[in-house]
Amino acid sequence: MTNTIDAKILAKMFLAGAKNLESQKEWINDLNVFPVPDGDTGTNMTLTIMSAAKDVAAMENPDMISLCKAISSGSLRGARGNSGVILSQLFRGFTKSIREKDALDIPVFADAFEKAVETAYKAVMKPKEGTILTVAKGASIRARELADEGCSDLSYFFDEVIKYADEVLERTPEMLPVLKQAGVVDSGGQGLMQVLKGAYDAFLGKEIDLTIKEVKSAPNTRAKAEAQPDIDIKYGYCTEFIIMLSRNFNIKTEMDFKEYLESIGDSIVVVADDDVVKVHVHTNDPGLAIQKALKYGALSNLKIDNMRLEHQEKLFREEQARESRADEQMAEEPMPHKEVGFIAVSVGEGINDIFKGLGVDYIIEGGQTMNPSTEDMLNAIERVNADSVFILPNNKNIILAANQAQMMVKDKNIIVIPTKTVPQGITAIINYVPDMSVQENEENMKSEIGNVKTGQVTYAVRDTVIDDKEIKQGDYMGLGDAGILSVGSSVSDVTFDMVKEMMSDDLELISVYYGEEITEDVANELKTRIEKEYPSCDIELQYGGQPIYYYIISAE
Repeated sequence: MTNTIDAKILAKMFLAGAKNLESQKEWINDLNVFPVPDGDTGTNMTLTIMSAAKDVAAMENPDMISLCKAISSGSLRGARGNSGVILSQLFRGFTKSIREKDALDIPVFADAFEKAVETAYKAVMKPKEGTILTVAKGASIRARELADEGCSDLSYFFDEVIKYADEVLERTPEMLPVLKQAGVVDSGGQGLMQVLKGAYDAFLGKEIDLTIKEVKSAPNTRAKAEAQPDIDIKYGYCTEFIIMLSRNFNIKTEMDFKEYLESIGDSIVVVADDDVVKVHVHTNDPGLAIQKALKYGALSNLKIDNMRLEHQEKLFREEQARESRADEQMAEEPMPHKEVGFIAVSVGEGINDIFKGLGVDYIIEGGQTMNPSTEDMLNAIERVNADSVFILPNNKNIILAANQAQMMVKDKNIIVIPTKTVPQGITAIINYVPDMSVQENEENMKSEIGNVKTGQVTYAVRDTVIDDKEIKQGDYMGLGDAGILSVGSSVSDVTFDMVKEMMSDDLELISVYYGEEITEDVANELKTRIEKEYPSCDIELQYGGQPIYYYIISAE
């Protein structure tokens, strides 16, 4: 087997790594510590690498320079989420080291691995061990050891590097207690391993379909339905019916019936009342539930809904609405020139309107449910006709992509305010003072966002244990700035308990943004409840319209 690799072989290895990551993305998504139904590591890393893979796949006879440019530029522009940005920086450092080489041997690979790790660590303001960075560093360390030992067999070299990186990945729970408590390894590190393993398979000559489906990168953030993280729907059919009893249905019979339903599904409700029994179950085979029920009597009010189909249809409708709004923004007349402009990442009609009302020039839709890419940031920056442009990422998983866009823009002054939540973004722009300089405003806005506490309520997509709280699939969770504050079976109770955990004596204002699945009446009931508990605080209620998160609450 060859001891060097040329551009043609490297291109195949890169495509195979991308395809392997894509095939494992849902498994990687499931490794995320927090069981929330929003943008996940596997999806973000896949979209990042596929942005480069489509360019590589289009190259017939690549040379090293053109291949490196395609990998680096494509992944940088397509980077989404922290894991995607770090992956793109690994590629950037790696390709920078090899672009002048005609062929790659083990010493060159060792140098490139080190440059990749160095570049990725520099891109993160506060690198944390136990993450994708640690796994990449492990691969680099083993690569250097083998090169220094005089290893010349590339097959042995790749195998050893992957084995050691896997060992490092398995140790990540010892480096990050939150991983250990959740019983998972780092998802970003696992994503990197899938890229390396796929690339190695291609090097060994395994038959791999290297066809790359085009990942459409919209001129604005368009969270494609196919790229949306699927909610983990274990049982696909919501089945409901009433049994008109024709035989005895005592407590023992009821318990046996429930036990049977539990063996074929979940979300079970069996309510017996005289001569009728109301039944609700989520299952993958409604026929089994129906057949069992027919043993007790005739059925009426039979209703079966395909929850997976309903979920996909909902995603499709949301996607169409997002695309329509994106097209409207792009079709607008060119913006008049101004000294300072604002870009905010947002999701939900109400929150979009709030940002626009506060003077935001361009809304990038995405936020929690779909992290926008670096390219989305660049397109927004191009659209805003201003000398200086403030970006409000409003999500901790989007800040790195915004920083990456900032570094890539040369003709405008880009200022990233590291807002981790929507309430922080709102506070930041409220505290912008036109009479102050850009630098003074940057310092002031960064200072003010530190005074905001944020809580967000969503639901769990799987069972887990976090912050010593046992969480079951379907439970509602109140997420604070530093962890889970409340868990329960009632949205209102979980939200109220979350607010209580957030509160301190110095807080004066509580802002409640209710989501698309919460009615105004229900939100007002919660507001009244909070007002009674904290009469000295001002309580503001506003429609946010955000999906997935029932409430977003700020306290300041």
